[in-house]
Amino acid sequence: MAKSDKNRENNTGVDAARNKTGEPLRAWQVGPDGVSAKDFRLGSMDPGAKPFSQGDKASDRAALGEQAQRLDELQDLLYADGRFKLLVVLQGMDTSGKDGTLRDVFGRMSPQGVHSVSFKAPSSEELAHDFLWRVHAKVPRTGELVVFNRSHYEDVLVPRVRGWIDAAELQRRYRQINDFERLLTETGTVVVKCFLHISKAEQLRRLQSRLDDPAKHWKFDLADVEARKQWDDYQRAYEDAIAATGTAWAPWTVVPADSKSHRNLMVATLIEQTLQRMQLRHPPPAPGLKDLVLT
Repeated sequence: MAKSDKNRENNTGVDAARNKTGEPLRAWQVGPDGVSAKDFRLGSMDPGAKPFSQGDKASDRAALGEQAQRLDELQDLLYADGRFKLLVVLQGMDTSGKDGTLRDVFGRMSPQGVHSVSFKAPSSEELAHDFLWRVHAKVPRTGELVVFNRSHYEDVLVPRVRGWIDAAELQRRYRQINDFERLLTETGTVVVKCFLHISKAEQLRRLQSRLDDPAKHWKFDLADVEARKQWDDYQRAYEDAIAATGTAWAPWTVVPADSKSHRNLMVATLIEQTLQRMQLRHPPPAPGLKDLVLT
């Protein structure tokens, strides 16, 4: 197969995976196939909703357990197929459950082809480059599934809220993010972006739980308390960023996250549907393998 033909075949799989979410998911998607950018209002989406719940927490956990087996098999096939890459972006306010989602949804997959990357405040070396430099180096290789725990979106959230960049620079960064994600998708990467949508009341409950339990003190960061004081500013920053970057090639999915078990189930459903739509397949056997007789 010519290289150009192979690229066209790969992009067909990428197109199928990114553009056709299931009907229940579509209501929570921001992009051409879901809520339009001009109509998107984060406040109209209920963080306490449970559109994928099986009825109660125990049922949701049982469903996730069954799904984890299927996800492991699909991830193994993604690695064997060797045509695609899957990038999953997890964003959300503090305590929204990025770590928990990473553990409970992706934790049973083989570490051979799954990697997670956590983005902290940029180092002096990273600040000496453009803001996407450190991100591009961590995107998945062919056959890999990579999960970003926070991501390049931090660079249109924190700097905006703290006043480090002006409106013109913010718009430039939105445009550069869209171009960057288009580049990824045009070279065989499926980009799945999840905003874990937690309520202010639920965040308070989780922060208090960490404060009350000495075993969870290591999770408590005073910076989270300061960010909470700017809750409304961050909500507006997220709303604008999601609306500006919910594209045909990399739409957003808003995941109600007040319920941990439902959050995990919804993300797992999104990932399973995405992998299924790639039409993954095992590679053909090596020449002569079918006729090989072991003695």
